[in-house]
Amino acid sequence: MNVLFLTLLDFETIENNNIYTDLMREFVKDNHKLYIISPTEKRNQQKTQLINNGDYKVLKLKIGNIQKTNIFEKGLSTLTLESKFKKGIKEYFSDIRFDLVIYSTPPITLQKAVSYVKKRDNAKSYLLLKDIFPQNAVDLGMLKKNGVKGVLYNFFRAKEKRLYQISDYIGCMSPANIDFILKHNPELSTKIIEVCPNSIEPLKIEKNETKALEIKRKYNIPLDKTIFIYGGNLGKPQGIDFLMKCLRANKANDQAYFVIAGSGTEFDKLDTFFSNEKLSNAQLFAQLPKEDYEILANSCDVGLIFLDSRFTIPNFPSRLLSYMQASMPILAATDNNTDIREVIEKGNFGKWCKSGELEEFNNHLSELCNVPKRKKMGKNSRKFLENNYTAKHSYKIIMRHFSE
Repeated sequence: MNVLFLTLLDFETIENNNIYTDLMREFVKDNHKLYIISPTEKRNQQKTQLINNGDYKVLKLKIGNIQKTNIFEKGLSTLTLESKFKKGIKEYFSDIRFDLVIYSTPPITLQKAVSYVKKRDNAKSYLLLKDIFPQNAVDLGMLKKNGVKGVLYNFFRAKEKRLYQISDYIGCMSPANIDFILKHNPELSTKIIEVCPNSIEPLKIEKNETKALEIKRKYNIPLDKTIFIYGGNLGKPQGIDFLMKCLRANKANDQAYFVIAGSGTEFDKLDTFFSNEKLSNAQLFAQLPKEDYEILANSCDVGLIFLDSRFTIPNFPSRLLSYMQASMPILAATDNNTDIREVIEKGNFGKWCKSGELEEFNNHLSELCNVPKRKKMGKNSRKFLENNYTAKHSYKIIMRHFSE
């Protein structure tokens, strides 16, 4: 088949490792002809170009700035995405007839580009639902369903509904996502919605004790404590206020050490917190050399996940997979609506508490400082990943619609 993948992820090769490139490699392995549109933002000062990687082609499409910019520029750039993607398809893939177009949320504003390919080529469409917008913005108080912000909400809600309607199949991250989508979009057929989880091609992590010791010494991380790591986006969805409460409550904990590494809109808030609190058992890193970060992340003991308690949508953070790949147990503090708790408890590879429940968080933290228990959960974590969240698994879910 000729497969078109539309994404906001900026990459030139699918040899990178993430939930999208790992999935795309499965299509190439199975001899499909793959075409990808991956944008490059205006700030990068690069022209649109088509990269031929042999088995697949990547159209690096110049778009406006979306990440790390003000809300007005981000909004305008997001609204122009579908016209730019559609133009790119016309100019660079006019002679290709696609059988399948795959796209993910965010964003919800690729609807016209998808519709164009479906109509032109009689292609099937598959939505990888990774985000439920605009409801997530309502949950965090960024949008409202009435007033001036209500106008924006209604505009995006109409876009969201249209995107679902043009999708032949919708792959959700978990059962809770399916329940939410069907409850709030009852016009959709249950036959087109299924679980197609976040997944990766698990790498074999060889834990080099010598390198682990070197990297910990380099960054002044103790060798005799349980190291809890939070790596990834530091934004409003992550419920950073509760993360700070947890760090403050454990500043005298002589068993645990916290490594926080990432970037996002709440980084400066965290940076100020670290400066004021002068924590002796925690460090905040904005940017580490890639090799250093990978060695450090794979040398830690427990992976942390935080989500804002206000969420009504069932998020399922993909960073869970990188922790599981490194055979780490999980300590998650989230809202009640995500079913990440059920997954962790089913696989017996970690602990969960509701975001805001500090006492329960601390009890779980102490439990995970127990080395034998922690190591057992770590083995369970890797095993559950290999049995449930591989890119090959997700590929088969998508392709069964075309092999019947």
